[in-house]
Amino acid sequence: MATIHQNVIVVTITILVSLLAMMGLNRVWPREKRQQFNDLIGWQLSILGTTYAVILGFMLYTVWTSFGEAERNVDIEANAVVNLYRLADGLPESQRTQLQTLARSYAETAIQQEWPEMARGEVPEQSSAISQEMWKTVMSVKAAQPTEVNAQEHSMGELESLEQHRLTRILHSKTRLPHVLWCVLLVGGSLTILSACTFGEENIKLQTLQVLFLSLLVSLSLVAIADIHRPFYGLIHVSDYAFQRAHQSMQSP
Repeated sequence: MATIHQNVIVVTITILVSLLAMMGLNRVWPREKRQQFNDLIGWQLSILGTTYAVILGFMLYTVWTSFGEAERNVDIEANAVVNLYRLADGLPESQRTQLQTLARSYAETAIQQEWPEMARGEVPEQSSAISQEMWKTVMSVKAAQPTEVNAQEHSMGELESLEQHRLTRILHSKTRLPHVLWCVLLVGGSLTILSACTFGEENIKLQTLQVLFLSLLVSLSLVAIADIHRPFYGLIHVSDYAFQRAHQSMQSP
């Protein structure tokens, strides 16, 4: 979801629809007539609820793990930029100045352009051109001193790491749960709540609380998955703090 307001609306609508479904079922099929089937309904709800709980828990774990991987990948990418900036001190003057300028530009582009683009669901491309310029700069070095050879070799290694993690970040920005999995989550949640509504409770208040709590839990879980499953888009997203920190460190002497 994009905002907290949208999350609240989805949860509220889910709860209201669940309670209305329970009330409609009580009118069509009175609770007194359903009580004789409570054992069968309870057995069905136990199996259905357990199965859905496993699916829901697995989905939450999967999207949260993917989110954590995206955060770690961004940290490594930002560190690679800083390492390139520092390694440039060992290169000849012209390449040193050019590489350090490109490293700062890479961080600025990530913060000012690519993060807003990923937040809109777009694929960022500006850093690719800067990365190519970095490669040209490092490859143009005619190392004469051992320190220059060492700096050039390590710079090439950091460039490989930077490119790898940039591509991984782009892949994460495009990743989302397939529609078939959303179908499983939504249908499974609906069936679980509907099964809870079929219980023939004598106390209508107790049944209302049961359906309310179950629909609240299911809707909150689905909203959490929706907020997390795209690491760079929506209310909960990977921050650009790593690049802000990197850019700040490259400003210091």
